[in-house]
Amino acid sequence: MLHAEIATTRPGAVSETKLSGDVFGVLINLSGRRRFTSQRTVLYAVLASLGHEGADQTARETLTAFTDAHITLVEGKQGVPGIFCRQLHDAYFGTLQGDRVVRDFIALAGTTLDAIGTRSQRAPALLDELVCSATPLLGVLNTLTLVYEEQSKRHAQKQRRQMQDMMADIKTIARQARMIAFNAQIVAARAGPVGNEFAVVASTMTNVTGEIDELVQTAMSSSVAY
Repeated sequence: MLHAEIATTRPGAVSETKLSGDVFGVLINLSGRRRFTSQRTVLYAVLASLGHEGADQTARETLTAFTDAHITLVEGKQGVPGIFCRQLHDAYFGTLQGDRVVRDFIALAGTTLDAIGTRSQRAPALLDELVCSATPLLGVLNTLTLVYEEQSKRHAQKQRRQMQDMMADIKTIARQARMIAFNAQIVAARAGPVGNEFAVVASTMTNVTGEIDELVQTAMSSSVAY
């Protein structure tokens, strides 16, 4: 059955995958996919119990998508990190018990669909239990998604601070270079014709530092706007 495919992640394990804005986008989308597919699984389980053609297959396919999304988020897969911070670990294995709640739903949904498919006498009771589990599950999934969104915001803020610090360092270096170029021009002027070539180099350095100032200003403005 489907619920046998998902393994329990070792508590305390934290992914070492490098994070980026694109990766956070994937994580948030996967977490949102769990919310959608969980509700869709319940809907089609109900339709399957009523004998709607193709509902059983759709429910199973949707449950598989739900399971795959959860495994990817917890264990990591193909460049997508698993649990990468303490906040997520607490959400999955702490008080919220997000991982257990999700795995219990997967197991219940699989058992319910099997019972419906075999027309077991247990099917109605299992279906009622599955329907009742949908709302609390959605609350847990919403909380987990909020954790991903919060981590994404923190990452973006950290990236902005790092960029601003880097731009500030570059600006300081450019200012120092501009002072050196200015002093070099004075020395070249005092040297007369002998210092002409030196003056050209100093002038070029002044132009370069001016371009650096413009680039830094543009980067800083973009960072603030972002």
